[in-house]
Amino acid sequence: MRMRTLTAATTLAVLFSSAALAATPASADTATALPVRQVGDVVVDGLHQQVFVSDPSNGKIVVTDYSGKVLKQLTSLPGVTGLELSPDSGTLYAAVKGADQIAVVDTATDTPGAPYAVGGQPVSVAVAGGRLWFGYGASGSGDIGSVDLASEQHEVTLGQGSGWYAGPFLDAAPGSDTLVAGESGDSSGTVVSYDVSTGTPARLASTSAGDGLRDLAVTPDGKDVITASGSPYHHPVFKTADLTPDGVYASDTYPNAVAVAPDGTVAAGVDGWYNPDVFLYKPGAKSAVRTYDFPNTGNSSGSDELADSALAWAPDASRLFAVSYNSLGAYTLRVLNAPAKAVTTVTVSAPATATRAKQLTVKGKVGATVALPAGTALSVTRTDLESPKGKALKAVTVKADGTFSFTDTPPAGGKVKYTVAYAGDAQHTAGSGSGTVDVSRAKPSVSINNNGKTYAYGKSVKFTAHLGSTYKNRSVEIWADPYGGDRPNKLVKSGKVDAHGNLSVWLNLYRDTKVTAKFSGDARYRSATATSTAYDRVSVSTSVSGSYKSRSTWGHTYYFFHKTKNPVVKTKMTYYPGRSQKFEFEVYYQGKWYPGDPEYFGLATNGTSSVTITGDHGQDVGWRFRVRSSYINGTSGDIVNSTTHGAWKYFTFTK
Repeated sequence: MRMRTLTAATTLAVLFSSAALAATPASADTATALPVRQVGDVVVDGLHQQVFVSDPSNGKIVVTDYSGKVLKQLTSLPGVTGLELSPDSGTLYAAVKGADQIAVVDTATDTPGAPYAVGGQPVSVAVAGGRLWFGYGASGSGDIGSVDLASEQHEVTLGQGSGWYAGPFLDAAPGSDTLVAGESGDSSGTVVSYDVSTGTPARLASTSAGDGLRDLAVTPDGKDVITASGSPYHHPVFKTADLTPDGVYASDTYPNAVAVAPDGTVAAGVDGWYNPDVFLYKPGAKSAVRTYDFPNTGNSSGSDELADSALAWAPDASRLFAVSYNSLGAYTLRVLNAPAKAVTTVTVSAPATATRAKQLTVKGKVGATVALPAGTALSVTRTDLESPKGKALKAVTVKADGTFSFTDTPPAGGKVKYTVAYAGDAQHTAGSGSGTVDVSRAKPSVSINNNGKTYAYGKSVKFTAHLGSTYKNRSVEIWADPYGGDRPNKLVKSGKVDAHGNLSVWLNLYRDTKVTAKFSGDARYRSATATSTAYDRVSVSTSVSGSYKSRSTWGHTYYFFHKTKNPVVKTKMTYYPGRSQKFEFEVYYQGKWYPGDPEYFGLATNGTSSVTITGDHGQDVGWRFRVRSSYINGTSGDIVNSTTHGAWKYFTFTK
């Protein structure tokens, strides 16, 4: 149904373009959404590097470039199905069933010209024996017709191959006088070959290719035809001369597409959810050199499926184009680059751990459906802390069984990665693998002072980190993490230590604070940290109001209150959400202070708390009392500061 190769004149043009393409590294496979609801056929124009996809449902041909970008959509082509390129790739022929004509498109401009009115609902086209052949006919009345391309009038001849249930598939090798047709309308899978050298088909042979023929392709030399049917579950090969069996390509269940590259490489496609969708074979090979399994882009349990008759090669065999669809009815053009190359896999086995500056051994194996010859060179790269961008080591060669091994003495510790790679060749893709070794490093000495010390609120404290011997890295970071979830851990200083190995920073402490010194490590010393927790008191002051006088007596300053006056004790303390002050009350008796039951009073948002001492103070006349306010780590409602006791305040009552 599609052109497989080019004639000599066009082949020269393709060779020149291929030479230019060869200078560019192969790109990765791509997938691009196609604006179609069905696929009838796919052909590739190597001269202009574009792809044509027919959509019978929408009545259009979508034109894309080699990356899958849509360049143009040719519309008003009802039921368009089969596509074929002229020998010079200058013209695209399209069977337009709903218009009883064959569309003619200039591929240089993708502009339709005057169509060939052929009648009979054409569905397929092929060039052979200097004529354009087409399969046509509704169900129950299939036939073959032709257009004389050499005539200026392009005369149409119908009724040249009757006996088909419906319009048959057609294909021919470029420049060949043999036309091959396949039954498309029933389950017989009939395939017939014709000699068309005289312009009138002469039947050569026929056979049954299987149940439900979906595609066929003649090999570039014209010797064989390969078919794809719902069954058997492989792609059989027949000689075009007598259609006797000439081999099998194994593939898998429900074959539905086949395309042959100019060098004879076979792309065999199947309609399967749970198995590979495309199998690539070298001519006559028993096993696939490569397979492709499309991903699942829909909402079903199985993967995307290959559309019927939706495989086509670029004329230089650099790419294979495939159209898939998902369970949501979305179609995708998949561009498979260098598809005929065997996939190269490289596995690398390195020891889990090793000692720095001591020799280790790395082993591995190269795998490919087409084995690499013994002695093939593989590049080796070591990536470590000394060479973060990688350092090339001596190449290693592959043994006959695909294995390889080499030794190395890692100069740096830490994670050391060994990457082994094959650059690829005409038969193999590039491939690489890596293994990582945890190479030992010495433990450095890191410390920071002031651990466990307690300071007054707001005190400026000097913290000094000390770093012992290292290799190259002499930098340290100092982090401060104040207690409390509202203040994050923060980098307060970083830099190189001095000649004594020290780096210092001054911090004003307002809360208990964990200070951490961090060394990130280097090629010979591993990373390390040291922590110091410095504790910080709160700011607390207490005042007594309501007294009529104060004086120094009994070794303290006492506040004197009339018995009718209630003392008011006011406390000012560093505020923190939910914080309370502990209020203590004591009485002096026979040379000793006796405590009452302490109570906790919450702080206002400004950090103040006011306590009024009430009662029958007539009974308190002559007694000595004292009070104080304290912050108690934990029981005052938080743990962000260290326990801090305020000063005692003394008072007594008089008449």
